[in-house]
Amino acid sequence: MSLKTRNKVDVTFNMSSLTDIVFLLLIFFIILSTLVNPYGEKVDLPNSDGRTGTSPTVSVTIKKDLTYYIGDKQISHDAVEQELVAQLKGENNPQALLYVDEMVPTGLTINLFAIARKNNIEMVVATEPQ
Repeated sequence: MSLKTRNKVDVTFNMSSLTDIVFLLLIFFIILSTLVNPYGEKVDLPNSDGRTGTSPTVSVTIKKDLTYYIGDKQISHDAVEQELVAQLKGENNPQALLYVDEMVPTGLTINLFAIARKNNIEMVVATEPQ
């Protein structure tokens, strides 16, 4: 009886492990994208239980070193009103989201509210949930 051995090499490629990796990366980036803050600079916000149902389009930030930002753009204290009005020009219900560090004097925050009231802009203060 003559037995012959087969030494045939199978060269097929299994795609299931590659698709698992692609789906894991997809899930990772979807979760990561929800954690990204689309508004301005990072500041220490006060705590609050309240929530607002609105979604303002412009963010105003006052950092601890008293620098002002509208979105990601740093501006001077004197140019806040002009830049804010320019950003919200053409809006039906202009709204701005205010990020103020806990260490910023209250007077500067009140000045921004006065600017908003003068230009009929609704100002929403951002807080950290408790």
